[in-house]
Parts: sequence; C-alpha cells; structure tokens
Amino acid sequence: MAKRSQAKKTSSHPRARLIISESERGADMLHATGFRAPDPFVYLESRGRSSILLSDLEFDRGCSEAQVDEVASSSALAKKIASKSGKAPTSIAVIATFLKARGGASPLVPADFPLGLARDLKEHGIEVMPVAGMFRPERQIKTPDEITLMTEATRITEKGMERAYEVLRASTRGPRKVLHWAGAALTSEKLRIEIEAAILRAGGIPAGNSIVACGEQACDPHERGHGPLKADQLIILDLFPRAAGSGYYGDLTRTVVRGKASEAQRRLWEVCLLGQKLALGSLRPGADGGAIHREVTRFFSDNGYPTERVGDDGAGRGGRWSGFFHGTGHGLGLELHEEPRFGTTKLKSGQIFTIEPGLYIPGVGGVRHEDVALITPKGYRLLSRTPKPIEL
Repeated sequence: MAKRSQAKKTSSHPRARLIISESERGADMLHATGFRAPDPFVYLESRGRSSILLSDLEFDRGCSEAQVDEVASSSALAKKIASKSGKAPTSIAVIATFLKARGGASPLVPADFPLGLARDLKEHGIEVMPVAGMFRPERQIKTPDEITLMTEATRITEKGMERAYEVLRASTRGPRKVLHWAGAALTSEKLRIEIEAAILRAGGIPAGNSIVACGEQACDPHERGHGPLKADQLIILDLFPRAAGSGYYGDLTRTVVRGKASEAQRRLWEVCLLGQKLALGSLRPGADGGAIHREVTRFFSDNGYPTERVGDDGAGRGGRWSGFFHGTGHGLGLELHEEPRFGTTKLKSGQIFTIEPGLYIPGVGGVRHEDVALITPKGYRLLSRTPKPIEL
C-alpha cells in the first residue's frame, strides 16, 4: 500500500463512489485521480478517502503520480486472498475484496458502467447503483489550475490555426481557382496534415479529423473536407486537439476566404459574427443557455437566415438544412463535448463553454465562428485570442 499526500478532495456524498475505467479517455477517472493509464483500473471514494487498485505494471508510477490517498497492489491482494483460501482468486474476486474492505459493497457508479462488470460484481456481493447525469458534477466548475491548463490547450490549438493561415496565405490561385502550395494542388487533406503537425509540435494530440471544409462542403457542419481547396470560397477551419500533458481539450473555429469574398459571402460571415457577439454578450452567471440559443436563432432569422429545409418535397424528404441548425456552444474540458449542455443549463461562474454559432447556406457556403469562454462572476472571459480575418 502507498499513500499520496496531494490527494484530490473527495466527494461529501455519504455513499461510496466507484469508477472502473481507463483514464486516457475516461474523463471521470482522470479527473478523480490525475493518473493517466491506458487500461482499466479501480477507483473508490469511501469514508472520506480515495483509493485505487493497480496492476504491477502501473503500481510504481501510480504511487508517484496518482492524486489519491491510497494506492493498492492487485497482485499483493491476490496473494493475500490465495494464502487464506488456498487457490488463486479471479480478478473480480480481488476487486470485490478491495471494495468490501473499504466500505464499497454498494457503491454509486457512472451511468455508463459496464453491465457485464456489474453482473460479475453482484455475484461477489457488490451491488452497484448507476447515477444519472454527471458522475462527478464538480467537473463543471473549473479550478484556477484547470483554467490554466485549458488556456494552454487553447494556445496549442491556436498554433494549428496559425499554421493554417500561414499555408493559405502562401498558396496561389491556379486553373479553375484551385489553390496551389508547395508545387501542387492544396487539398483539405494536405492542409489538415500541416495543421496537425503544428499541433503535435506544440504539445498537442491532434484530433485526426480536424475540419477543413471548403465551399459547399462547409454547408455540412461535421464534414471534414476533402479534395482541392479553392480561391474565393468560404473555408471552415475547426480544430479540437487535446493537450498531451494534461488531457484537456482546445476547440477553435475560424472561417476564411483565400482571395476575395463575394458580397453574399461577406454578409453571411458578418451576420454570423454578430450572432456570436450577441451570444458572448449574454454570458453571465444565472443566464439561461437555452434562451441565449433561441435569441441567436431569432437574430439570424430576422437578418434573412431562417433555419429551414431547402429543396424539400413538403413531406420531410430530400432537401438540405439551411440556416443555423446546431447548438450555440458546448461544455469543454477533459471531454470535447462535456456536460453541462449549453442549451439546457443556467450558467455558473467557473464553467467553460465554446460559443460557436454557424450559418450554412447552400449555394453560398458555410460560416462558423468559435471561441472558448470562461464564465466569470460578472460575465465572461475569452481564453482564445486568434484573430478573425475574412480574407487571407
């Protein structure tokens, strides 16, 4: 057994709380322990203490890195059980013994706790109870240290955006308006590689599916983009890497034209920016995220961009969505889309959201402006600072 002097504060909930997960993608586990591991391990909060159960592979590193009160060895516990029973225990039996010894026989677990694992534990006297909603609601309110880490993740993201601007500015117009760079056509795929290489050099883990979508492709908000990029067309650049050191995400979107924007493109871009400014100006503790979203949607409609299906046959078949048809923003942290949902919550100081209204008009193109905003006691503060040029 080993103890950590810098354990994170445990929940005041009277019932034990259990997580069995890896922590590379398991945000609750990473938040609870501060320990990065690619394979599942056991975390228990009980009686005001936090404990983890690790394999020999991770034990030494856990003792030095995990921010918990106790680090226990699964192999040492298995030997102890075997010495009493005369036979080697199963891994589930080891976990059950670990939990029972620490008051964890009927713990609360996340809503996505594996069903098969729950059944196996029940056979060993452990009755788990899933919790609806966020298992660790304290993740909603970022600490000063977390705000620093998320600011760093945003700076990493901005390095990728800077590289995108640099490559686009260096590109030239070729036949049929195809952009050329480094002696060949500049495609979404090539620009994505340049962006993600810059993110990697800056200390980030590239998303692998950063959005570089041009022209009509940009009218689909989650279209990654493919093929040649063209001059005089709107290009959406949406980057959302993870900081390699901390695991926190950045998220940033800019929309640019390499060349000359048309009047229709410019108006779309400017109205979308005004919509984002409207949303940002409404951010404050107690504000209703759903009301802000409805206000932005109404603003776009009043300015000539209603949300509707165009080219529909009247029966809901065919056609494409036009206007603003996604959320105004989302929570951001150890997950890219983190609770609470912006459109269903009352804002609180310390929460961090993306604010990213978008307008998508087939025949003109798509525009999205996205920044990361911290809710402060009196309003908000932007963590992102990359400029928003329309033309490069």
